[in-house]
Amino acid sequence: MMPGLAANPSIFEYIKLPNDRYDVHWLTWSLPEKKESMESYARRMCEQLQHENPVLIGVSFGGILVQEMSKQISTEKTVIVSSVKRQSELPKRMRIARATQLHKILPTQLVQNFETLAKYTVGGMAPDRIELYKKYLSIRDKQYLDWAIDQVVNWKQPEPLKDVVHIHGDKDAVFPIGHIDNCIRVKGGTHTMIIQKHKWFNENLPRILGE
Repeated sequence: MMPGLAANPSIFEYIKLPNDRYDVHWLTWSLPEKKESMESYARRMCEQLQHENPVLIGVSFGGILVQEMSKQISTEKTVIVSSVKRQSELPKRMRIARATQLHKILPTQLVQNFETLAKYTVGGMAPDRIELYKKYLSIRDKQYLDWAIDQVVNWKQPEPLKDVVHIHGDKDAVFPIGHIDNCIRVKGGTHTMIIQKHKWFNENLPRILGE
């Protein structure tokens, strides 16, 4: 299980899969090398895997990463949550950023301003969830944020990879559902539904993984 941009793997703390069928491992972001390609980073992340032919589950930017990882190894299944399958599913503001490269002025501000970080990664700051966001959005390294934001904005994937399972909330503010096709819709699911809708995932993930 791979968390989203700036998030630590404790976002999966409420996800429970049957112990007799699954050996669950949380993956953690490592610092990218300078000007490292997504392909190279994905190759290094594959070294964290402990089993052959794994099921990969990624949230948000982690969903993009597990798709890149699946290009390099054999997988049983690749599941993305609150993410995108191809570049055309990115929202308009990110496609504008790709064309103008204006996103390159964001990272310093993101490091200094937690509200901006939360807006970019989870879609906004609900006052009653500030402490929750601070708990889960713990990766503030400037080199990582510079790299990660650039990789999202400039991700090149014209067509979806075969057999990717996409789970998406209809209230996602980061990747609006209007840009997303061919997904399992979660009613009322926001960009942080892996936490807030954990009961839905615990009830439905075993079936989805077994199909």
